[in-house]
Amino acid sequence: MDNYSSRIMIEKISPEIDGGSFPIKRTVGEKVVVNANIFADGHDEIVAVLLYRSADEDDWHEVYMKPLGNDHWIGSFPIEKEEDYLYSIRATIDEFSTWKKDLEKKINADQDISVDLKIGKQILENTIKIVKKKSTEKIFDLYIDELQASEDSNVLSSILMRDELSNIIQQNINIQKNTTFSKELKVNVDRKLALFSSWYELFPRSWSSQPGKHGNFKDCEKLIPEISRMGFDIIYLPPIHPIGKTNRKGENNSTKCKKNDPGCPWAIGSEEGGHKSIHPQLGTIESFKHFVNKAKEFNLEIALDLAYQCSPDHPYVKEHPQWFKWRPDGKVQYAENPPKKYEDVLPVNFETNDIVDLWEELKSIVLFWIDQGVRVFRVDNPHTKPFIFWDWLIAGIRKDYPDIIFLSESFTRPNIMYRLAKGGFSQSYTYFTWRSSKYEFIEYMTELTQTEVAEYFRPNFWPNTPDILPAHLQHGGWPAFIMRAVLASTLSSNFGIYGPAFELCVTEAITGKEEYSNSEKYEIKQWDWDKKGNLKNVLSRLNKIRKMNPALQFTRNIQFCEINNDSILSYYKATEDLSNIILVVVNLDPYNTQSGSLQMPLDKLGIDKERPYSANDLLSGDKYIWKGPTNYIKLDPQRSPAHIINIKQHL
Repeated sequence: MDNYSSRIMIEKISPEIDGGSFPIKRTVGEKVVVNANIFADGHDEIVAVLLYRSADEDDWHEVYMKPLGNDHWIGSFPIEKEEDYLYSIRATIDEFSTWKKDLEKKINADQDISVDLKIGKQILENTIKIVKKKSTEKIFDLYIDELQASEDSNVLSSILMRDELSNIIQQNINIQKNTTFSKELKVNVDRKLALFSSWYELFPRSWSSQPGKHGNFKDCEKLIPEISRMGFDIIYLPPIHPIGKTNRKGENNSTKCKKNDPGCPWAIGSEEGGHKSIHPQLGTIESFKHFVNKAKEFNLEIALDLAYQCSPDHPYVKEHPQWFKWRPDGKVQYAENPPKKYEDVLPVNFETNDIVDLWEELKSIVLFWIDQGVRVFRVDNPHTKPFIFWDWLIAGIRKDYPDIIFLSESFTRPNIMYRLAKGGFSQSYTYFTWRSSKYEFIEYMTELTQTEVAEYFRPNFWPNTPDILPAHLQHGGWPAFIMRAVLASTLSSNFGIYGPAFELCVTEAITGKEEYSNSEKYEIKQWDWDKKGNLKNVLSRLNKIRKMNPALQFTRNIQFCEINNDSILSYYKATEDLSNIILVVVNLDPYNTQSGSLQMPLDKLGIDKERPYSANDLLSGDKYIWKGPTNYIKLDPQRSPAHIINIKQHL
């Protein structure tokens, strides 16, 4: 180790997830902002360089980091390619800047600087020896000529003190004197749909045009234009595979199943096939592919449910009994989460001795559906499978299919949810569904956007799911549905709904539970999509607002505003150049009108507080002229429980 590199310390690099064990996440157009503590012994000056390159490049790009004081440095680089990136830090003692700093002190103290000038000239001559660019070499030659043309100390010092010379010397510091951070940290770069997306979940079997008949993919093709009109990007389908008959569940999850009960789609597998088969009443592989291609015509993608579990009738049970747990009574162990029992579902045994074949088979399921045109998967209960399995599976799939998107459906403890995200999941379900107070929203969004979590955990906000009908939707009426849709679609850049239960404001729940009564999970429904009072146009407007305003296409840029009412939540999002500023104000009380004085941080938004500015409500169409930081807000939930306001000061 040379004398220079042994003197420099590079510490507390961020982002750096678990010592570099996991990558951070970005999409094209986003930045990576890197911070670090960089210092050396003594009083020498330091120069630090942020290094970055895409996976297909051999050479590093360099960005000089800025000192922020107290040994803290910052630098950033853009993501310009849809490829994974690497980044690191290099630092060195800056002899010339150190010499220059000391010379200034001696000049101010009227000390003799004749020897110091010779040292400065020597540093310049040494730097010339390692210069590779001819243009830089010519500049150095001009400086040498100037220095040789005079012996006046004042003239020589003025030449050597020029900022241009300092910058050129700094850029040509001998690399042998550098310390490079020992790790190359990684950025997983996903396509933009991973950052910004709107999901619509539906059960295909409920969309037959004939009452009482099982729907199919052909029926669902008729829905595509309307889902596209509403502005969604992804149609998510629960499992589309054959459903087991053994221990099949009846209506409302009853253990008593009637003859025509269709069963729960998550009880996958029968004599008709398993995870690579389609329920015969839904259609064939060919009709599914036609459905996928039809969706693409409307810029929609089809997401499939990836549930690694089986019904007792799944072919795997006979062909690979070692992949399941068997009880002492000789029966296969069904799924349990005491006191809940899922007699129609068998968990996969990840502790089998046949682990290699099991993992490869589970991976082959993903590859099979990729071959059918699917690039988006919603993964059921990933927290009940080993983390190392997901690390292996997702990394392997991303290597060949970098456009893949995996959504983690994991409602469990935070550390588990975050570990799954670190392991490669593109998006994650969250606790949004259960957050309801102003304090809870601010606390949760601060955790998701202002801590290390933001580097790898992309939240996807769902107001409801087939499993969850939260209390505020059961009792708050249509204002609660609109309020939750506004929150989900503007707090997060990714959101989804389970429809049409959401846009039809379905509120019927099992008494004392957050579960739908007569759940679509266990029966075929007949939906009147155009029922009076539906929220389809509201959802369409929300998605249009999101797509027309770049500020809403990110999650991490959220900032909360002060308003003197705990029942009103207010926040804004802005693009980096402040060309698009969106203010959101939401009445969290679906029953009563709420009002308050909103404080706008005009200085942060580049708005002159002495001049009026426009505040146009994109949701209602109302237009206002505001002036100054304080503005009165009044929200009647029966009229509109929220404002989504475009803020702009015209020249």
